[in-house]
Amino acid sequence: MALIVQKYGGTSVGSPDRIKNVARRVAKFKALGNQVVVVVSAMSGETNRLVALAHEIQKHPDPRELDVIISTGEQVTIGLLSMALKEHGVKAKSYTGAQVKILTDSAHTKARIVSIDEQNIMGDLEKDCVVVVAGFQGVDEHGNITTLGRGGSDTTGVAIAAALRADECQIYTDVDGVYTTDPRVVPEARRLKSITFEEMLEMSSMGSKVLQLRSVEFAGKYKVKLRVLSSFEEEGEGTLITVEDNDKMEQAIISGIAFNRDEAKITVMGVPDKPGIAYQILGPVSDANIDVDIIIQNVGEDGATDFSFTVHRNEYAKAMDILKSKVQPHIGAREVIGDSRAAKVSVVGVGMRSHVGIASKMFRTLAEEGINIQMISTSEIKISVVIDEKYLELAVRVLHKAFGLDQEEA
Repeated sequence: MALIVQKYGGTSVGSPDRIKNVARRVAKFKALGNQVVVVVSAMSGETNRLVALAHEIQKHPDPRELDVIISTGEQVTIGLLSMALKEHGVKAKSYTGAQVKILTDSAHTKARIVSIDEQNIMGDLEKDCVVVVAGFQGVDEHGNITTLGRGGSDTTGVAIAAALRADECQIYTDVDGVYTTDPRVVPEARRLKSITFEEMLEMSSMGSKVLQLRSVEFAGKYKVKLRVLSSFEEEGEGTLITVEDNDKMEQAIISGIAFNRDEAKITVMGVPDKPGIAYQILGPVSDANIDVDIIIQNVGEDGATDFSFTVHRNEYAKAMDILKSKVQPHIGAREVIGDSRAAKVSVVGVGMRSHVGIASKMFRTLAEEGINIQMISTSEIKISVVIDEKYLELAVRVLHKAFGLDQEEA
């Protein structure tokens, strides 16, 4: 008997018929003698509808009240799925994040999980129940409902699997695994049989939407066996996310091309070139809970330098306001300029550790297409570039081909 955590995304539970289909799948796993915990998202489109309702009432919705509103989407799904399971003769019980108790910090709309009390879930599993948990949400130490940010249901699923020491965490979505890149951009993209936690972490952080970044972090940290599968196919092995495979390292230099359309680039010009200036610029941005990604500081001339960084496009206006109203007059910067139409493309692969020339090949490929690189960031297994958004799809296609990702795995 295995303990399995299954997570179903919004498209997988997007209608009553799809919820019934999930119930049939879960009932099959239960009939095999497994203990099953199911984590679900809101029905597709529901969170957007709830956010839109909030904006009709308040231009800038209060974060605490917004969490109260958008957490109801998952609450509907857990009730419906539990009912559907009972129609199959399966004992089922639904839990909100607060009922589990998934304890989070108090950062409304982007909270982080602090701990999970697994006692209630384990008690119901021992009573032969399928436990159905609302993803994406928790409760802080003051009892306030919190949400984990978009894609947070993946994080809930993996975190619960870690807390329960589950045998496997299965992430069911509208794709049948992790691909070398988005097949909607590159039709020749291939499904990977396996990928390392490191590679998946970089793919997620660089824009791959298959799994949310924090869910991969959890899986890697707690060694949760993670598999991505399609909820619309009865059979299929999906993609297994594993610890590093040395044989695979020798076979594949690059595992995938990730990209993100939602980048914005900001440059603070004429910055005094002195110790502590980076903190004076980024400190107020961080205090506003704005995540900063790629950072570049140019070589200073005449005691001044330019400081550039990227943020998510949704937080561009907020960051620009902070920089112009607070930072610029405080540090005496000459000007703050920005571009809200940037994009990021990344090549990812553990094989970079044992192969040279990856960066030069990437830069040459982009140059041959006349694509200008605005910023560069590297790690041991990843190279990212910021480019003009209009060249994004072209860049992804040519890099996918240049690194041989169109070819079948050996």
